[in-house]
Amino acid sequence: MPITVNNLSKVCLLTGTIVLLSACASSVVPNSNNPGLSGELSVTAKTVAMPDKWTTSLQQLESADNWLQNFNDPLLTKTVKEALTHNFQLKQQALLVDIKKRQLMNSTSQLWPELSASLSSSRRKSTTISSSSSLSLDARYEIDLWGKLSANEQKANLEWLSQQASFEQAQQQLVVNTVIAWYNAVSAEKQLLLNQQRSDNTQQNLAIIESGYKQGLNSSLDVYLTRNELNSALARVAQQQQNVLTAKRRLQSLLGVYPDAKILLSANLVNLSGAMLLQTPAKIIQRKPALRASWYQLLASDAQLAFTHKQRFPSFSLSASLSDDQQQLSDLLSGSSLAWSLLGNISAPIFQAGRLKNNEEVARLTLRQQEQNYLDTVFQTFSDIENGITAEISLQKQAQLQLQAGENAKAAYKLSFDQYQQGLVNYSTVLDAQNRWFDAQSSVIDIKNKLITNRVNLNLAIGSNFNDSLNTAEVELNPTVIED
Repeated sequence: MPITVNNLSKVCLLTGTIVLLSACASSVVPNSNNPGLSGELSVTAKTVAMPDKWTTSLQQLESADNWLQNFNDPLLTKTVKEALTHNFQLKQQALLVDIKKRQLMNSTSQLWPELSASLSSSRRKSTTISSSSSLSLDARYEIDLWGKLSANEQKANLEWLSQQASFEQAQQQLVVNTVIAWYNAVSAEKQLLLNQQRSDNTQQNLAIIESGYKQGLNSSLDVYLTRNELNSALARVAQQQQNVLTAKRRLQSLLGVYPDAKILLSANLVNLSGAMLLQTPAKIIQRKPALRASWYQLLASDAQLAFTHKQRFPSFSLSASLSDDQQQLSDLLSGSSLAWSLLGNISAPIFQAGRLKNNEEVARLTLRQQEQNYLDTVFQTFSDIENGITAEISLQKQAQLQLQAGENAKAAYKLSFDQYQQGLVNYSTVLDAQNRWFDAQSSVIDIKNKLITNRVNLNLAIGSNFNDSLNTAEVELNPTVIED
């Protein structure tokens, strides 16, 4: 298909005109640090009322960052890495980031001209046979005079940033859930061993009491009471065995593996004696991913309000076309019939039955709702931190007292059994002392696990980095960053 120099120059002139107009148009690069497109955003991160320090202070013995290393458990670290790599819900969050990225790219493309081409050829017979071929090149560009398209692009950009922060929050939440599930399983195994020890101890007592009964030293009531205690202990063992399997399967569900309850755990519950280094409430707002996600979503609502407000303004667009009609396909762009046009268009809404005004009011109300949601998220975070601080102090005291109670109950049990064999006390006293001893040991296990759970939840509340050695790049489907 031959193209003459004259025709080629027309094509280049048309294309160059569209590109030049697009370069001259107003195109604002979205900036998440410059909110207030609509001018109605009443909440800012710097104006949220907050105290200078927390109500209760913890002794600052260790840093909150890299808190996973404080457990000093390579097996736990390896398990967390597996969760970050294979967890199904985290992969969904990563895909949502990619979706928001594509939506941002679509909104950015609206700032560029649209260019389309069409080619058609037909052959018709009536009294004679005729042929026709046509080629057209059409371009359209909307001038962003009011910044409407830029506001839409900024909204998409802020939603993408919000989703990225939500993905980061999902990573931290997954790490916390994995650590909690890990130590729940360890705690369940510890409780199982304790209940087995309790049943073994009762079995030994039963053998001694039955031997004394045969010698006429003990009554039948003591035998029945011991047998009843043994049956109860064996029932608790069976129940705790199921608890262990359930806890292990819960952990495996986070790892994205088949829940066969065959997973190797650490031997002991870690002792968390040191307190945390807490930053000020103002620093928490800046570093916690969930708060950043809520803030970006608030700014996105503000950009949406600006967009819906500018929808009521006139739209300016330019359209250009280049076309040629010939009888032969090979003659296109080679004859004098080549035509071109360059048109300007202004369109403005006149009557929409209040639809555009209502859309703007919906966006304004959504902005107000998002402001309240952001404030609620901020103060709920503060509440979680304050509760975590007081719970840390309380649990540390409970752990110390329960350890002392366990030692006292153990001594009381041994003394009561010796006195029972001497005929000084009845067997109900022995059973009561034994139950106090094992209940105290069970309480120590529970409190240690609660301390771990509270500590990791407190780290989650303040937005601490779980471990710099766990590179988030290892996570499959990690969202890519759009370069400016």
